[in-house]
Amino acid sequence: MTRPILNGIAPFFIVRNAAAAVAFYRDRLGFDCIYQGPEDDPFFAIVCRDAAMLMVKAVEANPAPNPTRDPAARWDAYINVPDPDALATEFTSRGVMFSVPLKDTSDGLRGFELKDADGYVLFFGRPRENSNRDTTDHA
Repeated sequence: MTRPILNGIAPFFIVRNAAAAVAFYRDRLGFDCIYQGPEDDPFFAIVCRDAAMLMVKAVEANPAPNPTRDPAARWDAYINVPDPDALATEFTSRGVMFSVPLKDTSDGLRGFELKDADGYVLFFGRPRENSNRDTTDHA
């Protein structure tokens, strides 16, 4: 029996303003908005870049990024990228500020962190080559 394919997974972020969130991901991080609705007053959107996708929705609750609830849960999303150095260069050219600069981490990863418009922390990176460390407990 063939195993069914999973195409991906997408974080679902509660945001203050869906249009502002879309603008951040589109203009600063190079994502495309593939859906925004409803048409008359959009409060929900899906943005993607390559295989990375996330959803944002403005509701009556305030955003609650993981680090605001527990500093040990530092990331809200891990985005695996084959070349974090090149992506860091692109984001720098777009004026993106990193909350943690590009570096090799103590847990066997190479990458950088940034915060979106609502304070969600995104890590863009990959396991370091020749790293024998277990990278499952990193955030």
